[in-house]
Amino acid sequence: MAERRPYPSDLSDARWALIEPVPAAWRAERRRSALNIGRPPEHDLREIMNAILYVDRTGVQWRYLPHDFPPWETCYGYFAKWQKDRVFAQLTGVLRRLLRQQEGQVAEPSACVIDAQSVKTSTSVPAAGQGTDAAKKVVGRKRSIVTDTLGLLLAVLVTAASVQDSAAGTHLVDQVAASHPVIRKVWVDGGYRQHLVEHAATLGINMEIVQRTPGTRGFTPLPKRWTVERTYGWLMFHRRLARDYETLPARSEAMIHLAMADLMARRLTGEATISWHDSISQDQTPIPG
Repeated sequence: MAERRPYPSDLSDARWALIEPVPAAWRAERRRSALNIGRPPEHDLREIMNAILYVDRTGVQWRYLPHDFPPWETCYGYFAKWQKDRVFAQLTGVLRRLLRQQEGQVAEPSACVIDAQSVKTSTSVPAAGQGTDAAKKVVGRKRSIVTDTLGLLLAVLVTAASVQDSAAGTHLVDQVAASHPVIRKVWVDGGYRQHLVEHAATLGINMEIVQRTPGTRGFTPLPKRWTVERTYGWLMFHRRLARDYETLPARSEAMIHLAMADLMARRLTGEATISWHDSISQDQTPIPG
């Protein structure tokens, strides 16, 4: 079979070298634990990852994957298995540590930022998994993320939009305290309540609520917190995240981890991220940040 023409979302050799160890270790472990090893895998891991990135980057439905990728059923099957086994979260962690070290930081952060974003959902999302964010007037889901001070993802939680920021924040603070025990400082906005500050204190984390200056109108970057807002902007380079299309919240979280992994891999290798309008002009714009 002739080699297919590459898509802009395809992994370069340099980015695949960074990403390959994680899915390769997953496949090796699956084969070791199988009762009957059987025939070797039919499809190349790199092509499967390229197909999943294509979905995340372009927003196309799985059934609309171009035919020169492996069958869509195979690609979706791998995505579902990798989500369940937290392969995307592992990949985010590996790349984040590498990027922090490249930026002259220690591998594990000591401070972080939490923020939430409400987004509309597609018809594939069950009504029971949606809600209304009264403050934002959005019916759908809420993405709550934790980033380090460079804006790199530490944790993500997807809930109904009606879930209060503090409720999601409690879950995320517990998760961060368990997986990143050196964190001692976290910044949040005024949507988070005092009881969350007190809960964080019981975990040895100093939580600071960064308030807007009274009388300020329009968008104004807030000290310390602007980095997490910039991260949401980075993630929007992936059209699959412009709306929540995933039936399961855990699949939404996996798509966010994958988008961040893609961004970090490009930043590590110095490659450009093509924005939506650049697909027309063919100009390549360096990754923000």
